[in-house]
Amino acid sequence: MTTSRRDFIKTAGVAAGALSLPQLPAWISNAAAAEEAAAAVVDKNALADVALQTARKLGVTYADIRINRYRTESINTREQQVQNVSRGQNFGFGVRVLYKGTWGFASSRSVTPEDVRRITQQAVDIARANSVYQRKRIAMVPVEKVTANWKSSFEKDPFDVSIDDKIQFLLSLNASAMKTQGVSFVNSSMGWVNEQKFYASTDGSRIEQYIIRANPNFNVTAVNRANGDFQSRSALGGPQGMGYEYIEKHDWKREAQQAGEEAVMKLKAKSVEAGKYDLVLHPSHLWLTIHESVGHPTELDRSLWMEANYAGTSFLTPDKLGKLQFASKIVNFVADRTQPKALATVGYDDEGVPSQRWHLIKNGTFVDWQTTRDLAAAIGQKKSYGCNHSDSWGSISFPRMPNVSLEPGTDNKSLDDLIAGVEKGILIYGDGSYSIDQQRYNFQFGGQVFWEIKNGKRGEMLRDVAYQSRTTDFWNSLDGLGGPSTYELGGSFNDGKGEPGQSNAVSHGCPPARFRQVNVLNTAAKATS
Repeated sequence: MTTSRRDFIKTAGVAAGALSLPQLPAWISNAAAAEEAAAAVVDKNALADVALQTARKLGVTYADIRINRYRTESINTREQQVQNVSRGQNFGFGVRVLYKGTWGFASSRSVTPEDVRRITQQAVDIARANSVYQRKRIAMVPVEKVTANWKSSFEKDPFDVSIDDKIQFLLSLNASAMKTQGVSFVNSSMGWVNEQKFYASTDGSRIEQYIIRANPNFNVTAVNRANGDFQSRSALGGPQGMGYEYIEKHDWKREAQQAGEEAVMKLKAKSVEAGKYDLVLHPSHLWLTIHESVGHPTELDRSLWMEANYAGTSFLTPDKLGKLQFASKIVNFVADRTQPKALATVGYDDEGVPSQRWHLIKNGTFVDWQTTRDLAAAIGQKKSYGCNHSDSWGSISFPRMPNVSLEPGTDNKSLDDLIAGVEKGILIYGDGSYSIDQQRYNFQFGGQVFWEIKNGKRGEMLRDVAYQSRTTDFWNSLDGLGGPSTYELGGSFNDGKGEPGQSNAVSHGCPPARFRQVNVLNTAAKATS
């Protein structure tokens, strides 16, 4: 459900200085009851039996059913005002079948035995029709039968916290940001997702999962009214697989105040001089570089040209596996769906494969892929790494990125230790603009906050900074890593892929890292002919 900003403000009368809110609109207080009424009370196991028995009678070699309920909540504020509060949910099921080596999928929000039978028939009909054109028959690696009930590692369910408390928090965060003279605007938000997933397959598995994810954010803008220049700074603490404890344990108000101070400083920061610099990249920045230049090119479907029409391919072709020196020898990238508090952490994927941790890059060498049961079979691997997911019961499951993270160094270096080894360089915080080619080989990244490094010490603030490189050149230039105590998680709620497009959440952890002699551009410089 949604309401307009004007109507909400008129009804709720919320102000930044208010520490006790008036009675909220009835639709908000009744939302939970409405949600419960909308989610049909069904016997999931009985419905699974209907789907799987129907599929077997129709001659499939494999079938699965997912019966899922998704709950969402979003609150948006600006300065002293509430802009929007929304809650929503959807409930339904999808059936996927493998018939004569061809996938078929169909779904419905009407969850009854009759609809399950009808949708299963439809999925088989689709597979049967597509099998006429299937050039290479699909096979799947085996998986063990599983019966499980899994819950993500949150402490406080955000859907049990009142809207009042959440609004109060966001407005107080805004007030903290506005304390700095020169700050003109601030907006803040928090979003929550609850996935309740049931999976059953002809392999005999029955799995239920309960997953919570958090997406708080803010953006602070300072304006120089004399010349019209404006600069912004967003939250560095990214989304995580946590409950409301993330709001309570992270010092968001202090970060918002710091963001205001830094946004004002950016107005007077000196413009960078283009050239070669050593870079020290904070985890709040580096996670996005990892996502684009490591996470995406190690997706096997990209490398096999299955994503070429939409998302591109990958320079990491099969002939490079085990041979390419992707990065310097101190670099290790792991794919990990077991990592606590990470966004892509689950108990099992949408094919019943248990979550795992494995190396993609080991001691700098490219050693493995992200795989599903059919992709693993396609390249002769004996098992899947559990990378099959969908963003809804109404979407077919397909290969999606796990949490991909850079392991910290073993010598326990701090951020200051990395800076101390730089004579001429730049320290970068926060993710900004990015551009990368369809093979994930040539890229350019901006950031949010830039500091000059001179003779081993942090100096003045800079602006207009972006760096560019080739993926392998960049990662081979890495010569310093922070230790385990410097490791942080970043990530995104909206990693897009597929046609029709799907959006999934994924985390990327890393320590700060140092890179030598990277090409830096001045983004404000005018092009010369």
